[in-house]
Amino acid sequence: MSRLALRAFDDVTRREALVRIASASAGIFASYLDRLAAQQPCSDPASTGTLIDTLPLSRSGAPVQPYGVKFGGRGLDARLITDLSKLEPDRLIIPNAEAFVRTECPAAVARHRGLWRIRTTGLVRAGGSLVLDELSKSARPMGAHLCECSGNNNPANFGLMSVAEWDGVPLVDVLSRLEVANDATAVLVGGVDPETPSATGSMAGASWVIPLAQLDRLGAFLAVRMNGDALPLDHGRPVRLVVPGWYAATWIKWVDELRFVGANELASSQMKEFAGRTHQSARHNLARDYAAPEIQVAAVPVRIERRRTATGISYRIVGIVWGGGQKVDRLAIRFGADGPWTPFPVCGASGPSGTWSLWEFQWQPPKPGTYGIFLSVPDHSIPQRRLDSGYYMREVTVQAPP
Repeated sequence: MSRLALRAFDDVTRREALVRIASASAGIFASYLDRLAAQQPCSDPASTGTLIDTLPLSRSGAPVQPYGVKFGGRGLDARLITDLSKLEPDRLIIPNAEAFVRTECPAAVARHRGLWRIRTTGLVRAGGSLVLDELSKSARPMGAHLCECSGNNNPANFGLMSVAEWDGVPLVDVLSRLEVANDATAVLVGGVDPETPSATGSMAGASWVIPLAQLDRLGAFLAVRMNGDALPLDHGRPVRLVVPGWYAATWIKWVDELRFVGANELASSQMKEFAGRTHQSARHNLARDYAAPEIQVAAVPVRIERRRTATGISYRIVGIVWGGGQKVDRLAIRFGADGPWTPFPVCGASGPSGTWSLWEFQWQPPKPGTYGIFLSVPDHSIPQRRLDSGYYMREVTVQAPP
């Protein structure tokens, strides 16, 4: 090939390279703009008119309970619900006093003084105990994580759900201190259970069996601090298990045992009790047959603001989206079981996927009446079991203007 031909070839090659770079850059820039558009912050409420009032969200026949106080009974029956309607962009972490409670601290734990020990039993070469004070020295910030009760089913509030920042010790680090036998396939994490019998049929026994092979991926840890303070008694003081992305039935409180088990370990009473609420295919006898009790993507409205604007009355629906382990930047909403789906961007999609993100939707109801509000994720490749079933549907009644 002549020098002239080589120079021409080089020029063409350079031009092709520049075109490809420019094309790739344009694609990256377009993708960036798409992400930026999907992650726009929620609007300033002041720009959407003057707040008149907030409409109650519920569903026909749903019992209404007070926020911030325990109710329902003692021990296994005690409940405290979080007021999700207060969530704002700068208020996504729930203070300890307002975090939901499902089962209050056992009297024996509240009375305990001295060192707290976690028994290590089962398929471990040297059984014994771990002193919590020693473990706590290696506790570190583990991030913000959402905790949701698998029985979070009251449409008056859906308030058995909170987000907190946790400090603790990864469970894999705890296990590295022990000589676990080769035939151990899982660890049973057990905790103290309230002595007060349940009036609602809740079964005694607080433990869950977690496959050892899943621990590192799950990021499970033993928590000793919540929002920078020692765990409150009702939230597991002195130590509780946190399993990011799993329902709270697995977040064992007042942990006092790590038992290493083999492939034929029986399911615990807690696993059986919560089988339906954690969407198992059956109440299995063996622990190995239980699917991971993962929280799939879900969304719910938490308040509806009625606002006065220059053009009249408008309605701003504010809600949250959580679960699934990935960020969701689009939702779809419909009013009534037969209404059309309207997709819209999630304004808070840049938040951590392990917690919740805010979304908003500007709504103009066509007439007074009661509306059921349904949500879904338009990308149906994303598992969204509870959204598909209408589990988180809420109702709002719009009155005729005076």
